[in-house]
Amino acid sequence: MVNSSQHFGGQRAQLLLLPLSENDTHCIQFSYFLYSRDGHSPGDLQVYIRVNGGPKGSAVWNISGSQGRQWHQVELAVSTFWPSEYQVIFEATVSEERQGYIALDDIVLLNYPCYKVPHFSRLGDVEVNAGQNASFQCVATGKVSETEPFLLERRNGVVLDMPLLSRLSHKRLMATFQVEAQRGEQDLYRCITLSPRGAAVSNFGELIVRVPPTPIAPPQLLRAGPTYLIIQLNTNSIVGDGPVIRREIQYRASQSTWTETHGVGSLTYKVWHLEPDTEYRISVLLTRPGEGGTGAPGPPLISRTKCAEPMRALRGLTATEIQPRQLALQWEPLGYNLTRCHTYSLSLCYRYSMPTGGSGGNNATVRECLSVERNTSHFTLRDLPPFRSVHVRLALANPEGKKESREVTFQTEEDIPGGIAPESLTFTPLDDMIFLKWEEPIEPNGLITQYEISYQSIESSDPGINVPGPRRTVSKLRNETYHMFSGLHPGTTYLVSVRARTTKGFGQTALTEITTNISAPVFDYEDIPSPLSESESTITVLLRPALGRGAPVSAYQVVVVEEDGSRQVRRRELGTVDCFPTPNSHNELAPSSLPDATPFTVGDNHTYNGYWNSPLDPTKNYLIYFQATSNFRGETRINCIRIARKAACKDSKRALEVSQHAEDMGLILGACAGGLVVLILLLGAIVIIVKKGRDFYSYPYYPKKVAINKAAMSYRQEKSRKLSSLDCSMTEQSTLQQDERMAHSFMDAHGSPVNESSSLLGGSPHRHCRRKSSPYHTGQLHPAVRVADLLQHINQMKTAEGYGFKQEYEVRQEKRKGGGRNILYSNDRHRVKLHSLLADPSSDYVNANYIDVSHVQLYFSSFFASYTSISLE
Repeated sequence: MVNSSQHFGGQRAQLLLLPLSENDTHCIQFSYFLYSRDGHSPGDLQVYIRVNGGPKGSAVWNISGSQGRQWHQVELAVSTFWPSEYQVIFEATVSEERQGYIALDDIVLLNYPCYKVPHFSRLGDVEVNAGQNASFQCVATGKVSETEPFLLERRNGVVLDMPLLSRLSHKRLMATFQVEAQRGEQDLYRCITLSPRGAAVSNFGELIVRVPPTPIAPPQLLRAGPTYLIIQLNTNSIVGDGPVIRREIQYRASQSTWTETHGVGSLTYKVWHLEPDTEYRISVLLTRPGEGGTGAPGPPLISRTKCAEPMRALRGLTATEIQPRQLALQWEPLGYNLTRCHTYSLSLCYRYSMPTGGSGGNNATVRECLSVERNTSHFTLRDLPPFRSVHVRLALANPEGKKESREVTFQTEEDIPGGIAPESLTFTPLDDMIFLKWEEPIEPNGLITQYEISYQSIESSDPGINVPGPRRTVSKLRNETYHMFSGLHPGTTYLVSVRARTTKGFGQTALTEITTNISAPVFDYEDIPSPLSESESTITVLLRPALGRGAPVSAYQVVVVEEDGSRQVRRRELGTVDCFPTPNSHNELAPSSLPDATPFTVGDNHTYNGYWNSPLDPTKNYLIYFQATSNFRGETRINCIRIARKAACKDSKRALEVSQHAEDMGLILGACAGGLVVLILLLGAIVIIVKKGRDFYSYPYYPKKVAINKAAMSYRQEKSRKLSSLDCSMTEQSTLQQDERMAHSFMDAHGSPVNESSSLLGGSPHRHCRRKSSPYHTGQLHPAVRVADLLQHINQMKTAEGYGFKQEYEVRQEKRKGGGRNILYSNDRHRVKLHSLLADPSSDYVNANYIDVSHVQLYFSSFFASYTSISLE
């Protein structure tokens, strides 16, 4: 008994029985007591079986921990028989907790088998060759279970477990242990099974290990060829255990792991079917009886075969991975049966076509051969063009010859396309649209599936447009390399990007900036507004600011156009885009700015920005236009709208009717006077011929050639200057209005073009109505006179200052009163200078350079009388 509380942890106590030598089956029985009051472990109790005074070995049975306050009975079935003897050793070990008791009692040797544990059958010796597994079979008979552990213990105490169990009968169980037998290893083994009820121990069996024979010297080489080697075995000396019952040849290539073994019936042997130019190791094997009796190979003979031409070309060229710009290739593994020589080279050759970029569409072939490392069966081709057919072949060569494989074609995958060349972007900007065109990428790298166009406003000269604007994207089909952008803002710069797409994604983006053209300003007038006020020579209109489209409004103009029914004026009234782009062709009034709606008086006799706002003629009709101009980077856009119409005064219209009536009366009187003049001329000619023949020829009158001018614009310009100097009386107004009307009718009758008559605000002097003055002034230029107006103008010239007609007429009257004679042939010659008109030679206006005053009445009278005979040259 051991009181654990009185000892240190780890202290041991042993109880040794006397050695036993039994001749029959027997059983050892004992009782044990392990208890601790508080449940702690008092220690361990172990049982050892020592055989023939050998080492104690491992414990065949053990128990630990508190087993309760009672005695437990255990059986030991020891199968060691005479002449061997064994000794039972009980050993108690105190635990670290040092509480409780460990006790033994009632140790009994029984002469019958154990009831609680089985007995092992005799374990025999096992003989094996070195390196083989020895098989120990432990057969247990009695009360045995597969759940109980079976162990194989070596004499030095090493325990082996994990046997292979097999049930022989309901009371017999066999456990098989495999033990690897090393060379020169001799040892004893026994079987053990244990359970809480007890343990069973067998006798020791011996493991006997034999060493197979091995030659001491290598074989000798007799002859070598490309595919064979002839050797001599040379087995005179060996090491190991005999006897030798078989001889074999083992050989392998030095750089290979496979080996072949051939049985040899004689001392010489020819090794066949070898690889050319290959180093081989040849050894001799000797075998003794028993499994694993073949000894280790003897020292090898190292020899090399001769070279030969490659057997065939490489096969199995395939692609393991295809990418847009590279190919991963593989082929069958290389072997000496293919190369047939130790020194060889392997090349991978490939080719593909590339466009030259010329106009003819020719392709250039790229060829290249790359060296591949020996003993490798894969290679990656890089830097290939996408979406291109690549033709690949393998070439195997050695000093004796060369073999090339068939050509295999692979196609690289598509890649993202290259960028569109920026220089290929062409565009045509309008005010609210842009037509864009581009070309396919130089490197499409596949099939183009679509184009993506993005655009965004980044800058604008119109302050009403927010920049940068939202980015918009448009997709186009692969065959649509153009796009019309619509709904854009005028005068705005857009950042446009174009990129192509394949199945792999989008390529690089081509960028360009495009600026739309500016548009004409827009007016906020729903209809022609009514004038704010109107007088005889002025009209007040409301000017509303225009909305700039693409550029702010740089200038405003108020244009006054005289209404004469011409086609150009009628076109503007109908909305045709006919404005006034040339400043000096119309009167302009340019307000410096117009932030809000502002009244403006046309004809207020003020000057605006260098333009004189002259009063309007009450006798004429005017159209008032409001025009806005925008300028941006050399572009000019103009828009105009008619905002008012100024009609002539009603009194002026009545004066026009009176003047037309007076004109008709003047024509009748002129016709009568013309007839009288013709009669006087005939009588005067007769008198001159009879009495004054010589004087007549000494002073003849030859009127110069009269040119008829039909230039309507020149006439109206001269007419307007004449009208500005005439009196505003009813008679003169009627005459001028009649001249104007007859000029229009005459021009239209002869098919001459009628131009728009514009009364420019700055072109006529300030008018003072009821002014009495001569219509002609000395030293001034005057317009041509119509034939129909000769009589009226002669009467005016008689009473007007400046040309001498009034003085001449008064002198003639005085001479007549004084009885003067020879009026027609007076030597007083006053010439009237009439400036020529630079116009159409077919004009119907008189164009005389010099006319003698003394003959003017005769000339004009005869000219008027023979009006129908004038040649229009």
